[in-house]
Amino acid sequence: MNKLVWEQDFTSEAADLKLWNIRLGNDLLDNDGNPVFPGWGNGEQQFYTGHRGNLSIGEEGLQLCARREVTEQEGRSFEYTSARLDTKNHFAYCYGRLVVRAKLPVGQGLWPAIWLLPQDQAYGPWPASGEIDILEAKGRLPRHIAGTLHYGPDLEHKVVEEFTHELERGMIDEFREYALEWDEGSIRWLVDGHCFAERRLEPGVMPFDQPFYLLLNLAVGGWYDHVEVDLAVFPAVMTVSSIRLYQN
Repeated sequence: MNKLVWEQDFTSEAADLKLWNIRLGNDLLDNDGNPVFPGWGNGEQQFYTGHRGNLSIGEEGLQLCARREVTEQEGRSFEYTSARLDTKNHFAYCYGRLVVRAKLPVGQGLWPAIWLLPQDQAYGPWPASGEIDILEAKGRLPRHIAGTLHYGPDLEHKVVEEFTHELERGMIDEFREYALEWDEGSIRWLVDGHCFAERRLEPGVMPFDQPFYLLLNLAVGGWYDHVEVDLAVFPAVMTVSSIRLYQN
């Protein structure tokens, strides 16, 4: 996995978001764009926008900013705004080493994530076709990170395998390299070159042999931590300086 095959350098003067879809609103949508679950299916409290105050490219890279500001939509009111974007239909891959250099916000109620979903639901709707979470963090635990696999034949029989890690030095609010090494036999999670978890893959049981696309988002609230949001954390910024994919 030593050949660089895809790169997003958000510190470059030529950086743009032409390979990214900017997602809006608070609803999880089906394949036809119809709302299925509010809160993106996770009880999230933010309303995603593409406004410059929530999504921009600056000197340090791509910035996803969560703010405390009221947004109204179809009779619903949301107290926070933030950003979510993905590469569906623009970039997807199967196997390789994906490295994301990012700095995450600290504060109770924040939920930054770097993750993968299947480009084509070859094995059926979620969770049958899988989900790979490269990095998730709970803002109130600034030295802890997690990587997770989601799969299973249906919602009733879904499998969630979460691997947590405590940083030896520093916190998530400084630039670190979060990496996923994925091949036919296993998936490995790394931070700053240190592998903190590995899961051997089971053919016929686990659906991780198809192309997946990349997602970046900064959520507020939600079931991942289930805590009261600390209003003092806003504005909160998740910064991604670069993304690189290496393959053999």
